[in-house]
Amino acid sequence: FLFPQWTLLSTTLANFYTSFRFQIKLSSFAGTVWSQNILSLIYHEGHRDGTENIETIHRVPWLEYNIYNMDFVHRPSPRLFVTHLPYYLVPRDLRSRRGKVIYIARNPKDVMVSFFHFSNLSIKVESITDFICQFYLDVVGSSWFDHIRGWNIHRDDFNILFLTYEEMKKDLRGTVMKICKFLGKYLNEKELDTVVEKATFNNMQADASANYDFMIGNLLEQGKGHFLRKGTVGDWKNTMTVAQSERFDSAFKEKMKDLPFKFIWDI
Repeated sequence: FLFPQWTLLSTTLANFYTSFRFQIKLSSFAGTVWSQNILSLIYHEGHRDGTENIETIHRVPWLEYNIYNMDFVHRPSPRLFVTHLPYYLVPRDLRSRRGKVIYIARNPKDVMVSFFHFSNLSIKVESITDFICQFYLDVVGSSWFDHIRGWNIHRDDFNILFLTYEEMKKDLRGTVMKICKFLGKYLNEKELDTVVEKATFNNMQADASANYDFMIGNLLEQGKGHFLRKGTVGDWKNTMTVAQSERFDSAFKEKMKDLPFKFIWDI
């Protein structure tokens, strides 16, 4: 969830300098924590070899909620961040293409169902039907449709790499290599093998530094499940009815007809 003071947030980010090179990974409930972990593994040897017990939220903090009061401006280069922000709220100097942005998109039915189950860890959502109605209007401060449209339309303003959750699931090693190439970060074969192995869903679920279970009992209710649930493609079929799916398809077709994204709905 996002609980920012939007006026204060936009002012703070507008004054966020980019005197050091940094990367920001962007997502709309589309494997955000997964790709946050991948960036941490790519850049931090202590994470890869297990010699440092540091949570990924400290290595790759959230841009919009600085819950640990970190000094973002003076973090050592490269500065890595994760965010759900729409394009118009990120630091303005990113438009100079000095920073690098990785945008992870996911098929919106799985995004919605994942968000539905996540929401039920902290609040009681009445039904998936009510949640579908809300999804059209608002996902973390911006509708999913507006979020992905905004970043796509303004992609030439940024140094940006678009990836999809589904291609990460189908070819994690290839995706990690693509990320490394985009970032100009070299990993030898052994390091690459380690990143891919540790970034699998099962290993990440068991990694206390990456699985966000520290939120259980804090922001999430005890005994209602884990932050990382399934990590699959096509789980929307287990939650949405045929009628709900068809209704969503109609809205998707209308809102996305002029955008280039071709999503995989099941694997």
